[in-house]
Amino acid sequence: MAAGALPLLAMPAPNLGVLAWVCLVPVVLLLRAAVTAREAGLRGWLAGVGFLAGTQNWVAPNLVWFFPLAVGALALLWAGWGVLVWDALRAPLTGRRAAAAAVVVPAGWVLVEVIRSWQWLGGPWSLLGATQWQHPDVLALAALGGVWLVSFAIVAANVGVTLCVVGGAATRAVGAVTVVVAVASGPLWSAYRPAVPQTDVAVVALVQPGIVHGDVLAVEEELSRQIATPVDLVVWGESSVDTDPAADPALRSRLRSLAAATGAKLLVNVDASAGTSGAISKTSVLIDDHGILDTYRKTRLVPFGEYVPFRNQLGWLSHVTAAAAQNRRPGDRLIVMNAGGLRVGPLISFEETFPDMARAQARAGADLLVYQTSTATFQGSWAPAQLASFGALRAAESGRPVAAAALTGESAAFDARGRRLGSMPADQHGVLLAEVPLHTENTVYDRLGNYVPGLCAAIVIGYAAGALTRRRAPSTVEESLQ
Repeated sequence: MAAGALPLLAMPAPNLGVLAWVCLVPVVLLLRAAVTAREAGLRGWLAGVGFLAGTQNWVAPNLVWFFPLAVGALALLWAGWGVLVWDALRAPLTGRRAAAAAVVVPAGWVLVEVIRSWQWLGGPWSLLGATQWQHPDVLALAALGGVWLVSFAIVAANVGVTLCVVGGAATRAVGAVTVVVAVASGPLWSAYRPAVPQTDVAVVALVQPGIVHGDVLAVEEELSRQIATPVDLVVWGESSVDTDPAADPALRSRLRSLAAATGAKLLVNVDASAGTSGAISKTSVLIDDHGILDTYRKTRLVPFGEYVPFRNQLGWLSHVTAAAAQNRRPGDRLIVMNAGGLRVGPLISFEETFPDMARAQARAGADLLVYQTSTATFQGSWAPAQLASFGALRAAESGRPVAAAALTGESAAFDARGRRLGSMPADQHGVLLAEVPLHTENTVYDRLGNYVPGLCAAIVIGYAAGALTRRRAPSTVEESLQ
C-alpha cells in the first residue's frame, strides 16, 4: 500500500513530476517477487488501494465511511494488473520476455486508467499522464494519443528501470532502450512538429472571487468592472449566478449593463432551476449588451456530487455523506458559441477531466476551450491544482488553447501546445488576464480519438491468450504420452 501511494508525490500539487518516471519501480519489484499469481493479485490490489487513497485523499471528508469502501472496490482493477506484471516479469527473464513486458505492462496500466475513468466510477482523476502537465515537450505525446499515450510512456520507463535492476545483460539492454525511448519520444515529437505561426490573440479575463461570505454576484460584478484593459471575453466560474437570467429580467438587465461596461462578451455560469419544471441545471450563459446569446447545459455530471444514481435506493447517502440532496438535470449536447467571431467551446468543471469532450469541441470548430470550475468543497486540498492541470492536457490533446476560470480554486490559461500562459493560485482572488494565441491545429488525437486504449486492449488480450496457451501445452503433451 505504501509503495502504491508513492505516485502522489508526482501529482499536482506536490508537482514532483520527474518522480513519475520511477515511482512505480517499488510496486513492480514487489509484484515480481510474489510467489504465486494469487499473491500477486493481492499485492496489486493493495497497491491500488494505496494509489487511490493517496492521490484522491481529498475526497475522504465528503464520502466519510463510504470512502474506504469505494477505494477498496475500485482498487480491484489493480489485482488483474498485478497478476499481469508478475507473469510478464517473473524469473527467469530473457531479452525476449523483457521486451514483451516493456509493452504489455504499460498496456495493462492504461486499461486500468481507462476503465476507472468511466463517468460513473468517478472520472479520470489522478492519471499518471497528468503528472507531466508542466512539461509541454512531454505533452507532445498527448497530441499523438491523448493522455493515455503519456501514461503508457511513463509506465514503460518504470518497467525499463526495473529491468535494469533485476535482469542479466540482455534484459538490462532492453531496459535501457525502453527508458530512452519512453523518455525521449515526447521531446523528439515536439521537436519534429512545425513551429507555431504568429496568429491573432484573444484577451480573456478570468474572474476568480475566491471564498465569499455574502453576495458573490456583487463581488464578481465589481471585479469585472475593474478590468481596465480591453478584453474579448470575460469568464466567471462555475455556479457564479444562482438565478436563471432568462427568467429574471432584473438580473438579465444587470448582466447586460456589465457586458456593456466591459465592452466584452460575458460568460457566466448558472446553478439554478430553469423554467417551471423545478429541475436544477448547471448552465453556461453567454451575454452581451443586447441580452443572452447562447447557453450550454452541463452534460456530464459528478456522480453523487451533482446527482445520486438510483436515488430511490441510494438517496439515504445524502444524509450520511456530502452527496447531492437534489439531482441536477444534464444537458443532451455540446455546443460551440460565437462570441463576436471567437468560437468558444464551453465545458463545466468535471468535464475538464475528460479528453473526449475537448476533442469533440475541437472537431466542432472551437477556437478556444473555456472551462468554468469551482472547487469550493475541496478548498485547501490538492483538488484545485489537480483540476487546473487538466487544462494543459486538454490543450495539448486537442490543439486548442484553454482558459479555465474558477469561482474558487485555481484559474489558468494554456496555449495550444499546453504551455501555461498564466495562473492564479487557489488562495488568491481577482482577475487573471490572459493573452491567448488563437493558433489551432488538428492533432492526430483529434483525428483518431482513443485508439491507444484499443491497442492496449489488443496487446493485453493477445498476451493473456498466449500465456494460457503456454500453460495448457505441458498438460496436453503429458496426456498424449500417457
